[in-house]
This record gives sequence, structure tokens and C-alpha cells, in this order.
Amino acid sequence: MSSEISPTALQILERYTGKRVRVILDRNFGFEGTVATVSQDPAGIWLTDAEAVVIRTTLANPLPQVVSREDRSEIFINLNSVARIEILH
Repeated sequence: MSSEISPTALQILERYTGKRVRVILDRNFGFEGTVATVSQDPAGIWLTDAEAVVIRTTLANPLPQVVSREDRSEIFINLNSVARIEILH
């Protein structure tokens, strides 16, 4: 995302409050957790029941797979460092 997050993007994220998400920060690392709240200044999301996850792909299986997890409890993630957000079902 750009250095300035649009209010529309924050409103969309607010709809996912209470939902489980995976926030990818780079190709191999991210967090999973439940969206507790969305912050406007600084632009970010608070995750509860969070876990740090390591993600890997292989030539045989090019879809990203979580290969390890570590409990993190609660965490704030600045949206300027997010590559993508996935909603988990």
C-alpha cells in the first residue's frame, strides 16, 4: 500500500472486525489473527489471538503454505508494511 492509506481502504478493513485474517508482510512472513480494531493514525490494524507465521512455496506446490507458527497474543500492524491481507474462513 502507499504511504497514505485512503479512508475507503480503512472502512473496508473495519468490515472485517471480528474476522480471522492472514496479514502478509513479505514473501515469507506474516501474521494470522482476529481483527480487533482498525486505527487511522497511524493507519494499521490490531490483531488478537495472533500468531507469527512463516510461509513457503516450492516448485511442486507454488501456492503459499504456512510451515511454522509462533504465538504472539496481540499485535499492531502498520498498513504501510503490509503486502496483502487474506480473509480466512
